[in-house]
Amino acid sequence: MSEPATQYAPHYTWGDYQTWDDNQRWEIIDGDAYLMSPSPTSRHQRIVGEMHRQMANYFKGKPCRLWVSPMDVVLSEEDVVQPDLLVVCDPGQITRTHVSGAPALVVEVLSDSSVFRDRRLKTRLYARSGIKEFWLVTPWPSMVEVFVLRGEHYEVHDILGKEQTLISPSFPELQVALKDVFDFPLEPGEEPPVAKEPPAPKYGY
Repeated sequence: MSEPATQYAPHYTWGDYQTWDDNQRWEIIDGDAYLMSPSPTSRHQRIVGEMHRQMANYFKGKPCRLWVSPMDVVLSEEDVVQPDLLVVCDPGQITRTHVSGAPALVVEVLSDSSVFRDRRLKTRLYARSGIKEFWLVTPWPSMVEVFVLRGEHYEVHDILGKEQTLISPSFPELQVALKDVFDFPLEPGEEPPVAKEPPAPKYGY
């Protein structure tokens, strides 16, 4: 009796990626291809735009360059990503078509379709690729998680809310006012968090 044929999942590379249709945005992680959302939400773009504005003011005239998506970042032959924002300090990494190797800082803004990929797959990829600082931005409830590479893994450096100012551990003079980043109207069903004090103790006689 013959054995059934073994089914192999496609394993994609940077070479494959360069032949694909430019009208679609893809990422490759560990050789697996992920189709990106064709059009990010207005909230997502508002966050990216404001973070870019504040960060660009800091990096203007400095050796490190700030880039905004879409910009291909080739971390290996089997890992190609498009972070929302990235900082590159080595001009030798910048080619005409892409960034080669690990940026100094990467920012990802979560969307409903990318939560698992950004929070799990790309976090692991960025750590093993040697990206020293990684910001993970959650639009609502509004917060930014700042990760710093320690050895082969990320440690949480800080978690900041809407009323706080983000200070980069890699670039201490880079400060981002999150009240401006998260300045958008709430959608139906979203309510601002309310701090509740515990009830006062009751005393009886």
